[in-house]
Amino acid sequence: MSGDYHGDNHPSPWGPHDWGHGAPHNSYAPLVMSIGVGIFLLTFGGLFNFGEFDMWYLPLVMVGLAVTGIGLFVWWRQDMSFDASYEPIATGTPFKHIQVRKVGMWVFLMSEMMIFSSLFSTYMRYRQGIPRCDTVFERGMFDPVLNPDGWQEGVAVTCFEPASHLIASSWFHLAPGAINTFALIVSSFTIVQALRWAHKPVGSVDEEVRRKRIYRYLGATTLLATLFLTLKIVEWFVGFPLPEFLHEYNHGHSSIKSLYAEHYLITNDHYTHHSYIDEATGAHMVANIRVSATLFYVTTGTHGLHVLIGIIGLAYLTFKAWTGAYNPQSAVSIEYFGLYWHFVDLVWVLVFPFFYLY
Repeated sequence: MSGDYHGDNHPSPWGPHDWGHGAPHNSYAPLVMSIGVGIFLLTFGGLFNFGEFDMWYLPLVMVGLAVTGIGLFVWWRQDMSFDASYEPIATGTPFKHIQVRKVGMWVFLMSEMMIFSSLFSTYMRYRQGIPRCDTVFERGMFDPVLNPDGWQEGVAVTCFEPASHLIASSWFHLAPGAINTFALIVSSFTIVQALRWAHKPVGSVDEEVRRKRIYRYLGATTLLATLFLTLKIVEWFVGFPLPEFLHEYNHGHSSIKSLYAEHYLITNDHYTHHSYIDEATGAHMVANIRVSATLFYVTTGTHGLHVLIGIIGLAYLTFKAWTGAYNPQSAVSIEYFGLYWHFVDLVWVLVFPFFYLY
């Protein structure tokens, strides 16, 4: 890529770039989107307060979405007009001779690392600091003399109930997460293939073949990401039935219940797992699982949001590839998005064993 574009301004009216002041700021749209996302996040949390819906926050939530949408629209118009005639190169230390957009992407990914690092460290802190619910149950029922650390029927115990206690209890319950892991790993391969075809030198491959291969690989990546998010929704809220011949392999149950149906919820302070029953007395241990459920849904939900953002980006890249926009000169756009997508995949490789197996 060359940074030797000598025009005074970029020809597109949607993205003027004044080269007289050095390397250009390619777009103001991300700043607009950041403001919109900030408004949305600040107000969306107010919509639901311990399960109670507060409609007063709804207009501000819509404002946040609208501002974000405007930023996306402007960014889309600017990118559609980008003809890859230049690629700004940093001139100062420490990023000298490195593409400005690539530096921006790495800085963005470092901020993403801080987000997920804080989520993982919080998880480990509470996972180690709060006793597991099955450990508390194994202590037996409360007795003031013989077992003062035991649990009492009807009295909620604050303990850590990992989602894996439900998910890893059955191969079928674990299946959506396992399929999602495979889907994301394959999606990293397909996006690399799209970039490989975009990088092929002009003349070494028919341009129509290049166009088809790029948009098909990007389309396959989009489908795999959509599969991931669909299975996530099924796992959380829907569940799925099993054929009769598989019931015996699922503890005799006819279906895989969703986490919602299992009452594994952020608001549940009287959670009862089917195995928390004292055989001698028939008493049930109930648990306050707000902390553990919150960590699960916030972490996996944050990752799911990143997948959703990736699907939007992939849909756009696929459309642009279908128009034949990508070639060795403009392939960096796929490369920069690929950095983001590989990061999303890597995070899931950590999320899956932490929250689904352990």
